[in-house]
Amino acid sequence: MMTMDEQEIRDLIERWAGAVHAGDLAGVLANHSADVVMFDVPPPYDGVRGIDAYRETWPGFFEWQARGASFEILSLDVTAGADVAFAFALLRCGMPDENPDNRLRLTIGLRKVDEQWVITHEHHSFPHDEIPAGVAEDAVRDLIANWSTLTATKDLDGMMSDIADEVVSYELEGNYTGKPAVREVCKAGLETPLGKVELAVTDLTVATANDLVVAWGIDHVTVETANGSADSEQHRSTRVFKHLPNGWRLIHQHLSVPSFMAQGSRARR
Repeated sequence: MMTMDEQEIRDLIERWAGAVHAGDLAGVLANHSADVVMFDVPPPYDGVRGIDAYRETWPGFFEWQARGASFEILSLDVTAGADVAFAFALLRCGMPDENPDNRLRLTIGLRKVDEQWVITHEHHSFPHDEIPAGVAEDAVRDLIANWSTLTATKDLDGMMSDIADEVVSYELEGNYTGKPAVREVCKAGLETPLGKVELAVTDLTVATANDLVVAWGIDHVTVETANGSADSEQHRSTRVFKHLPNGWRLIHQHLSVPSFMAQGSRARR
């Protein structure tokens, strides 16, 4: 059960959100202290300080919102003491064509002045979706290492789990588009040898850019033959990964070996 103070604060915040959505500047400024501090989504990084500076942030937001953006409280929690309180909320704030699951995060600090609750602090933010370079690189290196393990155990389903549906693969023997086509190539590669198949990637370099990763190196493939001997081959590999809603997925790979015939033809020109 909410206390009377908590209900009062809830009503205050819901009125504030309604005023924001209506573009009602007077309603937005109501129940704010003269020394309010807001940490907003855009700069300045040290916050907007004072009611005058706070007032100046809203006309531009109203113009953007008038083009069809939403501003709607989805959840709101309030905790109130005798003269200090805070609330935190999640809001839908964005255009209809933007990610519907993205949420504006809001924290509000309040104090009681002359028996009235006033907002002294607001903190607005969206989740930061940029993937740190180190995290992306580690994830892709682990994925490639896992492919080596899955190849050794001939786990075709496991190998396919990190490949995008629309993958494009330039293989040694041809070009393939789509996960089913690549699956057939991998299946044939695992089933043809009677013995073990091993994959190791050396000289691996990984370059990251948020949700895209490019990795290149030398693939070493060893196949056990029927008489127990091992045939090995090497080829150059370049692989592109993208972070999708279900994790990192291979979207493109290019495998090749040097063509000495083409090299010789160039030398004769």
